[in-house]
Amino acid sequence: MSYKPRPYRMIQRRKSRTVYVGNVPVGGDHPITVQSMTNTLTTDIPGTIAQIRALEVAGADIVRVSCPDEASTKALPEIIKEVTVPIVADIHFHYRRGIEAALGGAACLRINPGNIGSPERVREVIKAAKDNNCSIRIGVNGGSLERDLLEQYGEPCPEAMVASAQRHIQILEDNDFFNFKISCKASDVFLAVAAYQQLAEVCDYPLHIGITEAGGLRTGTIKSSIGMGNLLWAGIGDTIRVSLSADPVEEIKVGFDILKSLGLRHRGVNVIACPSCARQQFDVINTVKVLEERLAHITTPMTLSVIGCVVNGPGEALMTDIGFTGGGRGTHQVYLKGQPAHRLQNEDIVQHLVDMVEKKAAEIEKADAEEAAKKAAAEADAAAAAESAA
Repeated sequence: MSYKPRPYRMIQRRKSRTVYVGNVPVGGDHPITVQSMTNTLTTDIPGTIAQIRALEVAGADIVRVSCPDEASTKALPEIIKEVTVPIVADIHFHYRRGIEAALGGAACLRINPGNIGSPERVREVIKAAKDNNCSIRIGVNGGSLERDLLEQYGEPCPEAMVASAQRHIQILEDNDFFNFKISCKASDVFLAVAAYQQLAEVCDYPLHIGITEAGGLRTGTIKSSIGMGNLLWAGIGDTIRVSLSADPVEEIKVGFDILKSLGLRHRGVNVIACPSCARQQFDVINTVKVLEERLAHITTPMTLSVIGCVVNGPGEALMTDIGFTGGGRGTHQVYLKGQPAHRLQNEDIVQHLVDMVEKKAAEIEKADAEEAAKKAAAEADAAAAAESAA
């Protein structure tokens, strides 16, 4: 398929160990996961469930919820049983919240071990995590570094952030706990990228990457794309969260678009479209806008080019599953796998392309299912042959 990475696009991911957030593997050779966080009150159980379900539909692999008080951790079991994605409990200072969340079914705790009390309390939280198959995420943030590190380094800097991460790593390792991942975020793109680059050199734990407090939908998307794009291009990052002051669903959409742009993960239709100019033979901008809305339900990876004229249209169509190029006198060319398929004249462009994409998605899904069935049958035959030989 045209969405597969070509040799010059291949990114060599940093080698890391694998941890599990519920049944979702993070790190190793596993797909980079995309996550978000609810902004409802966790005690608003129906509202929180509804938001998590919306994130699931958007493709979220993991969802985090805030647990600032006992009422929030008490709400976790009911929330968890109504959703399918693993839930991360966001814990900051009170060690009992971590214990309650682990007992309540959280798949992961977001904590800084050094911030939750005495060594005895830390051991209690770690024991609860171990006993309940709960992983931990160490969450270092440039805006909340320990006072002694700020005094030592003078300001938030990559070295201070990595020192904080190593301090918390040591606490977990000293307690024989290794089922954790690490984030080292900052709102400054340069600071975050440099901190992650240094952290990637000193440990092999999975890294949760992001630019924290990135801003609104437009500016936050740009900052996150620059920062995370640099890291991912360098092979750094095993799970991502795009932090936007926007609907959490937008975080998932942007996250997948970043991964899709780098050829690291594919979900849904990758629409390649020209910015339009006086040569366009149809309304490119509005067509693409409506197409993206109409194709949002498609999760099957594929590419669609929508180009306004023949200058670049045929060339782009060579590299996409479905191509559409504007032609003179309202006669447009449709391509399949780079080859001219048919012409379209005086018809609803959007509906025609939506129908084609849905048909193509069904064909791909059928072929994938048949391939999976063949593989399963071959594995079953091999297992039966081995058992017979034994």
